[in-house]
Amino acid sequence: MAMRKKAGGGAPEWMVTFGDLMSILVCFFVLLISFSIQDTKKLQVVAGSMREAFGSSDNRRLSGVIEQSGNPAREYVKDASEDLIDMEKVSISSTKSDKNRMQGVEANTFEVEKNNIDTKQRFSLAAASIRQAWQSMPELTTIADNLIVEETPEGLDIVIADQRGSRMFPEGGKYPVEKARAAIAAIAPILSQLGSQVSISGHTAAGSLYLNDRYGPWELSSDRANTVRAIMGEFGLPARQIQGVIGRADSEPFFTNDPYLAANERVKISVLHNEPPVPAELSP
Repeated sequence: MAMRKKAGGGAPEWMVTFGDLMSILVCFFVLLISFSIQDTKKLQVVAGSMREAFGSSDNRRLSGVIEQSGNPAREYVKDASEDLIDMEKVSISSTKSDKNRMQGVEANTFEVEKNNIDTKQRFSLAAASIRQAWQSMPELTTIADNLIVEETPEGLDIVIADQRGSRMFPEGGKYPVEKARAAIAAIAPILSQLGSQVSISGHTAAGSLYLNDRYGPWELSSDRANTVRAIMGEFGLPARQIQGVIGRADSEPFFTNDPYLAANERVKISVLHNEPPVPAELSP
């Protein structure tokens, strides 16, 4: 029988080919394992190295609208523009700073631009935050028509009103139903961070009957307004932001053409443009 030729080391040719195939397969499986286990930090390092290799390090900063805590109003601009940073000139401090916090590679290194959002825009964003907070609460779906947020020349009006047979307060009672209480509690942190003065007024509908001659619409509307104040205080609204709590009885109907309409029975939370007498960030 004719013998097969052997390769240089005495091994048959098929064995050399088989060895090459096995080497390729091993490399292939190593690559598969490498791609299946992703290390985010290492990928970021590689991406950064590639940017530096091409001569630029692009720091893209996108402006946010609504903060995680619920209010878009910030004292400093979080993310403002797109610019280039010379990495060799950046020195990162280890000292903690509330002012420059969460600024990435710029932390505690550069001065942060003051927020130049005007008051009207801040109130518009606060209104959007309140609506978003209510929409994120499924239990408020059935009373959505009872919750009203509208901007006014004076600031912002938040109205908790009786509509379509759905009462926000039990008849003759000063404590809101559970859903109304949840809606009131949700806006307290937002108004707290906005820092503006708040006025709360209670209103009743005309023609309501009261069993106690000494407890009528003036007392009831005042008690409801004060209860709303207490709920918001419980959930984070500082007392220094309360400008006034008052009962209006049926003197200011929501629907002037029909003062007997149930929707006239409401509590209105007015957020005012004027600044508080003491800075909101100042603690006693």
